[in-house]
Amino acid sequence: MNRIVIYHNPNCGTSRNTLEMIRNSGVEPEIIHYLETPPSKHVLEKLIADIGISVKALLRKNVEPYDKLDLDHVNVTDMQLIDYMMKYPILINRPIVVTPLGTRLCRPSEVVLDILPKAQKDAFSKEDGQNVVDEKGNRLI
Repeated sequence: MNRIVIYHNPNCGTSRNTLEMIRNSGVEPEIIHYLETPPSKHVLEKLIADIGISVKALLRKNVEPYDKLDLDHVNVTDMQLIDYMMKYPILINRPIVVTPLGTRLCRPSEVVLDILPKAQKDAFSKEDGQNVVDEKGNRLI
């Protein structure tokens, strides 16, 4: 795979910052608005495996369905969690970025810099003003 894919939520600042860092490397990624077009179960399982995290680590805990579904319960299996993520995509933490160099859950957003094939072209600051890359393309954080 030579392309870059981001599972994106435009309402999320971390996701927006990640997308802009990808673009700052001179690449326009394939953007999947995962709330509207969630990944298939097979793709979600592959993303989790490729990131190398547990299913629970990909689960968003600060959204309404989490408490309502009692997902903190110790007896909930990974397969049940994946089924809930399929039914309620808001439970999938984001952004997830797939590049030729790897797959990451980009929280914090600057994690994406570790898997971008091309260097940053310009200085970059997050929406909150935190400088991430200087004018020479050097990572600051």
